[in-house]
Parts: sequence; C-alpha cells; structure tokens
Amino acid sequence: MSPSPIRQPRFRSAAAQRGAVLYVALIMLILMALLGIAGMQVASMQEKMASNYRAANRAFQNSEGVVRAAEQTAEAISNRQPVASGSLLQAADIARNCDDGFDPMVWAAARVDETSPAVKVRQIDSCIVGEAALDMGTPLDEATPVFQITGFATDDKDAATSAVVIDTVFKL
Repeated sequence: MSPSPIRQPRFRSAAAQRGAVLYVALIMLILMALLGIAGMQVASMQEKMASNYRAANRAFQNSEGVVRAAEQTAEAISNRQPVASGSLLQAADIARNCDDGFDPMVWAAARVDETSPAVKVRQIDSCIVGEAALDMGTPLDEATPVFQITGFATDDKDAATSAVVIDTVFKL
C-alpha cells in the first residue's frame, strides 16, 4: 500500500477574504467614540452644576455675613456703643415706622443689577408690643428691641452670577 499524501490546509486567497473583522473593529471604534463623547458631555454638565452650586452657596454665605454684621451693629446702636464708619448700617439708617409699606421682595427685586452688599433694617418692637389693634393693654416692661433685617449680597463683587436676599427678625 502506498502512503497517502499529507493533506495541506487550504487557505483562501487574499482576494476571496471578505474583511468581517475590519467591519466589526470599525463599529466597535465608533461605539467607543460615542461613549467617550457622552462621558465628556456628562462631565461638562456636572462641572456646570458644581459651579452653580458653589456660586449660590458663596452668595448665601456673603448675605448671611451682611445680616450678621447688621445684627452686631444694631446691637451696638441699641447699647449706645460707637459704630464703625465703614459699616453698612448707621443709627440714622434704622427705620422705626411700622406702616412704611416695606416689602422685602420688592426691595430685593430692585437690587437685581447690583453687586455690592446692602442692608435694610427696621426696628419693629413697637409694631409688635403695645400697638396692637386688639387693645391688649400696655406692656409691663420696656420692650426689648426687635429688628427686621434684610440683607443682600452676591457671590462675587466684580462678576456676580448669583445673588441672595435674607430677611430675618433679630431680637436682643
């Protein structure tokens, strides 16, 4: 018996190959590029949200500082202590009229284009005690000073992107 010839594997010629791997690789590259673009857009949106949160938080903290400084100044004025000349609040700035029509929202809306801090202080203890329409009588003790303090501040004095107004009641 004669030995059988060894079979050689048959390869297709280069012209007969269809290139399926090339198409799959290109599709995978396109999908990876789309995922990368989507990831960049998400990161950009998160950066904008963080920046807005930071600006709003800074504006709130600045406004809180304006209100706290006004509280300290109002307390100094009530105790007849000297007030610093650079303070936002002076004794003459405190309104003592109950029915002056002050609306914190209107006051805040008037400051929409401002960047410098501002404060509005009203002494309202006489509006609360003894002058009620219910004829509750006169108080036994002198009223403790009560102030309505409205403060305005922005996140940055030069290029403001956020502004906050805080309206609070402060009792000594």
